[in-house]
Amino acid sequence: MTQRHSSSAQQVILDTAVTVAKQSHADAVLILTDQNIDWTRLTSGLNGLPLLIATDKQNLGPFPDNDTVRCIMLEEGITPNQEKLAQAMIEAVADEHLNPRAKVVALYSGFETDTLDSVSVILLGERLDRLTGRDLQQLDTKVPLKTLRSVVDIAVEIAREGREGKPVGTLFAVGDSRKVLGLSHPLGMDPVKGYRRKDRNIRDPRVREDVKEFAQTDGAIVIETDGTVAGARRYLDASSEGVNLVKGLGARHWAAAAISNMTRAIAIAVSQSTGNVRIFQKGQSKLRITPTRHIMKWQDFESVSTSSDNPS
Repeated sequence: MTQRHSSSAQQVILDTAVTVAKQSHADAVLILTDQNIDWTRLTSGLNGLPLLIATDKQNLGPFPDNDTVRCIMLEEGITPNQEKLAQAMIEAVADEHLNPRAKVVALYSGFETDTLDSVSVILLGERLDRLTGRDLQQLDTKVPLKTLRSVVDIAVEIAREGREGKPVGTLFAVGDSRKVLGLSHPLGMDPVKGYRRKDRNIRDPRVREDVKEFAQTDGAIVIETDGTVAGARRYLDASSEGVNLVKGLGARHWAAAAISNMTRAIAIAVSQSTGNVRIFQKGQSKLRITPTRHIMKWQDFESVSTSSDNPS
């Protein structure tokens, strides 16, 4: 394809996004790109509709000196476009560029790398409030989905609410508990020691609140496959040899990756600094959740929608 035809095709998709935004009464247009385009022409066509430019490139721009244009810098290392879009929308809400219930027209590379070729209308509230069973079922683990959901729910609540108004970071290791306990040592008195199994299960609301209290102390919380808390305040001795993580993750994330690499456990780390929840398996970060102020809704795998607003 010649450069002229490429530019022409790009302008068609940009014009299409503008038309869709107007006809669907969208609240904003979001473009996921690492290339410069004719920003002035695009903003003039939007007639005051907010334009959000999501990128991980520091030197993109310059952008029009316009109050309706915002640049959202993405974390380096996020490669799938669906993750990038999700992160961009979450960042936009956090920075108050978007209302959590906004309707957004997203323009991104859905088929060809480095080519803007896809337009989606996204109802932001549905995206931010829903984590589907499909996400967790992607994990190759014998830990029951119900147990994983329960631990993820607790982790997200800790990330969103903190404790007594302060941000809290913590680490869960779910499954393969005997091996995890063997690769760790206590940091002090274990708060669950001496309690009966039925009084240590995270499906009990009282235990969930107790676990949130444990999260304020140092060390990992070890969960058995049935949801029983096997131990708390554990220092993980697993070696991080062979583990590679994106730049910027701290000791808690390295410990999570290491224990998931040396055991069959699923590790779930809550970042104290960002509030992000990362799920690790086999030494790798498999899922990332950035909690919002809204309660997360679960959908069963079988009922997940495949409507056209899902980016490829």
